Amino acid sequence: MSRAPRSRVRAAHLGPERRRPQILDAALAIAVSDGVGAVTIGAVAERLSVTRPVVYSCFEDRVELIDELLTRESDTLLQNTLAALREARGGDLETAFVHGYQALLRVVAEHSDSWRLLFFAQPDPAVSDRFTKARAVVADHAAAQLRPVLALRETRDLERKLPVLVELFISSCEASLRSLLSTSGNWQPEELGELYGRAMWRAFSDV
Repeated sequence: MSRAPRSRVRAAHLGPERRRPQILDAALAIAVSDGVGAVTIGAVAERLSVTRPVVYSCFEDRVELIDELLTRESDTLLQNTLAALREARGGDLETAFVHGYQALLRVVAEHSDSWRLLFFAQPDPAVSDRFTKARAVVADHAAAQLRPVLALRETRDLERKLPVLVELFISSCEASLRSLLSTSGNWQPEELGELYGRAMWRAFSDV
């Protein structure tokens, strides 16, 4: 006796505006685990247990879906990173560095999949391009914050040294978030932020 084919459970009707965030979240999970190239309409539909027309009702095609995903993630990370930079304050330079790194790493912990898309997913030109642009914006803001501090400390040849020091700072931020996202150290944002903050304070104190 033959069995009747199993039908797919019909997804609850949410409407495009409520469904779009779910689709983007599913696309993010696929991109982190398998790379942006693996994000397709079919793969997203399968992950959400819906039909392809449900996904197409929210995004015209795969290109629009990926573009919206990268825009959402890069904008979120950029704004949160700039907010973390603004928390880099305190009664002295050491405290400011520690608070800044701790704020950044709290953001990383809260949006870990987004950061993994940038640093651990398979390389993708679209991701690299967004990251490069966002990195430049963060570097400009970091320079604006570091310049008056270093000037107050009467740093010699400041304008020549500043780009080098900003690159050192940005690179150390990237290293700190890689350390946090790695499973080998079991670091927490406050603890790791203090370690990096004090290390960078020592580096800048000798400039």
